Amino acid sequence: MRIRIERVGFADFDMDLFHLCKLFYDEADVRFEDRTFEDGEPDLTIRIGLETDDANDRIRVSAEATVSPSTGGQSWDGSYERTLSSRTGDDPRRSLKRALGAGLVKVLEQATGLAQPWGTLTGVRPTKLMHNLLLQYEAEEAQRILQDEYFVTTEKASLLSEVAVRQLKVIPDLYTINEKEVSVYIGIPFCPTKCAYCTFPAYDIRGNNGSVEAFLEGLHYEIRETGRWLKAAGLGITTIYWGGGTPTSIEAEQMDALFETLHASFPGMDRVRELTVEAGRPDTITPEKLQVMRKWNVDRISINPQSFTQQTLDTIGRHHTVEETVEKFLLSRSMGLDNINMDLIIGLPNEGLKELRHTLDETEKLLPESLTVHTLSFKRASKMTKNRDKYEVAERDEIRAMMEEAIEWTAKHGYAPYYLYRQKNILGNLENVGYSLQGKESLYNILMMEERQTVVGLGCGAVSKVVYPDETEGRDSVERFPNPKEPYHYNQAFREYTEKKLDLLQRAYGKESMKL
Repeated sequence: MRIRIERVGFADFDMDLFHLCKLFYDEADVRFEDRTFEDGEPDLTIRIGLETDDANDRIRVSAEATVSPSTGGQSWDGSYERTLSSRTGDDPRRSLKRALGAGLVKVLEQATGLAQPWGTLTGVRPTKLMHNLLLQYEAEEAQRILQDEYFVTTEKASLLSEVAVRQLKVIPDLYTINEKEVSVYIGIPFCPTKCAYCTFPAYDIRGNNGSVEAFLEGLHYEIRETGRWLKAAGLGITTIYWGGGTPTSIEAEQMDALFETLHASFPGMDRVRELTVEAGRPDTITPEKLQVMRKWNVDRISINPQSFTQQTLDTIGRHHTVEETVEKFLLSRSMGLDNINMDLIIGLPNEGLKELRHTLDETEKLLPESLTVHTLSFKRASKMTKNRDKYEVAERDEIRAMMEEAIEWTAKHGYAPYYLYRQKNILGNLENVGYSLQGKESLYNILMMEERQTVVGLGCGAVSKVVYPDETEGRDSVERFPNPKEPYHYNQAFREYTEKKLDLLQRAYGKESMKL
């Protein structure tokens, strides 16, 4: 779909308008008034006008969409008016952006007949916005603002409210936790194979992307130096999460040695609220590795089927069987792991309602303590996106029906939503939702997603997110610090990156006088 946008009264917000068009047209090629299509006229022309009346604190947006005369010439128009000042405390520029987005969404909903459940929201963390509102308003009023200013549906606004309120019950000090504690993410960048939809740092452990032993040497170094800094800074640790990749790709002895370094280096390990190991690939789980996790009191693991249809697993490059998923789940249970998460993905290639119902039926036989229901996203760098014509996925209406099926199933079995995030190019413009039984929520998932606490990233591909309190606005600003993604480069530079990261932490926590 070739779309030309003509802006009147303003000359920016290019990316925001582009991403809103992508909600309606997956293959949108958007050009603005200063660029033309070399091979003919656009399929759709959108004219957006902006008028501001600062004296009366008003914004008025008019939008008109016209189909090319060669394909019928039909047109739609609409207008949107609101106050310039925002009840969310946003600056005027953000208010302008939201008003323009509202005008564009309203006219494209007419043109396509598609309703957008998330309105003008295109960001990853809508629950973070809800928390900002809850700092100022009661939950009911916060929902109303999401509906009035962002055009979020009643259903999605209610979901955000339910998730945010539950998070505050699970972590009552969520808004102040960053003053005294951090969380830690440990990235192990190896997997047995790379899934077709994946863009995480995940390298074949048998490959030539850098020595595993050299990587582990660097990770031990990062753990020791970070632990020394945390002790000197007087900061505790809330959660530790082993991710990747697949952490259980390494050997049991290697895992054991890392845990030993953790306990020798980090302060207050007996006060850590949650220790999670992402054992996502069943083909990496062994009795020896589970025994190591029991030895070091791991609280929570993930065993991720994604689907219980074998043909789907083969298509997406997961080299384990459905039977192996069940076998490793039951093995983990028998060895005392009593808080297990499972990930499922809606919209995998060649899957529809029938396949999802089969997956849910098989999940019912196991009933993990938590379940994360993802909607497939075509991530830019994934194998699936690069070869999209080879992967047939369900249409928008069926994707939404599948999500409704998952919502009904989780409610029926006593699971409640506790965290949520969204992604660009997610099928059906939907969301990923974590569900859990009461008391089995992942604290790390909440803290990481809501960006209310600094997360120190260690290992290959790990990203540290340093949260700076901003008392004047009641919000936090976040600075990212990524480690190298590839094991070879990490192995060459881990000392340099560790030093830079600890310097950043010192500045963020006002510890310039400390000596590393």
